Amino acid sequence: MDLINVAENAFLGEQQKELPKFGPGDTITVHYKIREGNKERIQNYRGTVLQIKGSGLTKTFTVRKMSGNVGVERIFPFNSPFIDQIDVNRRGSVRRARLFYLRSRTGKKARIKEKRF
Repeated sequence: MDLINVAENAFLGEQQKELPKFGPGDTITVHYKIREGNKERIQNYRGTVLQIKGSGLTKTFTVRKMSGNVGVERIFPFNSPFIDQIDVNRRGSVRRARLFYLRSRTGKKARIKEKRF
């Protein structure tokens, strides 16, 4: 086995946090800890998951939200100690793993159908 994989698995076992299952197209709220000086607060970042990338310790997900008329994307690592919790607000029904076509769409064209259960 590769030495890097051995080291990653050792770190992964220590700090494994329970996160809900979500995928591209889902609307989620990430409760992220922000440290300002010696104070700490939790900021909510709600948006659509564009992609999930990587594996092991380097696994990340990209969330896109609209702030006014400007699209803002943020990349979060899965194993970040600053993520307090993740709430899944809506499950999206999409056919692909990378939703980069949403970057060029606004308004009603950027909507994603909700997955029925």
